[in-house]
Formats: sequence, structure tokens, C-alpha cells
Amino acid sequence: MTKVPLPLAPGTAEHPCLALANSIVTLPGGQRVDELNSPESATAWLVMHALAPADTGLLAYCQLRLTDLRANLRNALESRTEGVAPNADSLSGINRALTAVPSAALLRYDPDEGLLRVPSHPTTQLVDHAMAQIAEDAAALLTGTDAHRIAQCASAPCDRFMVRTHARRQWCSERCGARQRANRAYARKRD
Repeated sequence: MTKVPLPLAPGTAEHPCLALANSIVTLPGGQRVDELNSPESATAWLVMHALAPADTGLLAYCQLRLTDLRANLRNALESRTEGVAPNADSLSGINRALTAVPSAALLRYDPDEGLLRVPSHPTTQLVDHAMAQIAEDAAALLTGTDAHRIAQCASAPCDRFMVRTHARRQWCSERCGARQRANRAYARKRD
């Protein structure tokens, strides 16, 4: 059986913090899908989001740090959508990621590609660098002009976050919207 990829939630492509927060999702039936469930999958996730070079190999310690940041981001995003104060430990974790390393990628010259910006650190520092970029994106999103558009998918059991594309948008994908509409129609028929 081939795995059908989930459609991207609005804002995920533009915001690595949303991509990280949504790297764990609850599917219908209660199944949890975790894109960071091993050092290899966490490495693939960082490479896919251009936060690490292709030849990177994360250690379990680095994977756990990334999943900790994800939990902190999910708490901050959820508190924003609910209009409540985030957990102090979550803010502290995001702030640690923000200040762990300079968040700017270094300028390098490659004879084949010319000038480019790349992180140039040992693996653990590379993860610090990626986490700093994600945390910077989260801080900008949570305090920026789009902060009021952050939402969590209204289709249970989906728990993904998104940036609403319009005020009435409630679902992270057409699939979640269709499932929610079908559930409502079924409930009306039953009543």
C-alpha cells in the first residue's frame, strides 16, 4: 500500500515553523503520523525543507532536540489560536533556539554555483542553526501582521496549524473540509 502524502496546510510552505509543528498529525481513526520519528526521518525532514545539506546525518540527540522544539512551537501556536498565555517552558525553549547560534547562514563561494548562503557547522551546531531559523520564523509569525490568521484545523481529529487564506477558512485542506461536511450531513440525516 502506497502512502498518500497529506496536502500542505495553508502557510506551511512559507513558514518552516508551521511545517515543523505539522510534522506530527492525527489522522482519521486516531492514527498519529510523525515525520520526525527517527534520526533518519528527522534528517530527511531538515534536508527537504532546505535547513540542512543533503549529506547531513543527525544523531538521536539532535532528533530529540528537534522534536522538543516542535512541542514548544505547537504549544505556542495552540495558545495563540485559543487566545491564552503559552506555557512559560515552551517560550523558554523557543527563546533558547533563537539565541543558540547566530541565525544568519554564512556566505560561501562554490565554483559550480557561485555565491550562496549555507550553514557550515558540525552536525549538532547545524541542528542549532536550523532550529534558530525555525524559531525566528515562529517569532515573526506569532508577533507579525499574520498572527491573527493563525488557526488550527477545525476537522477532528486533525490537529494541524495553518495561516488562514480568508476569514472563513476552518480547515487545513479540502480533504478535512469534505470530511467535516460529510460528518455534518450524516448527523443531520440521523436526526
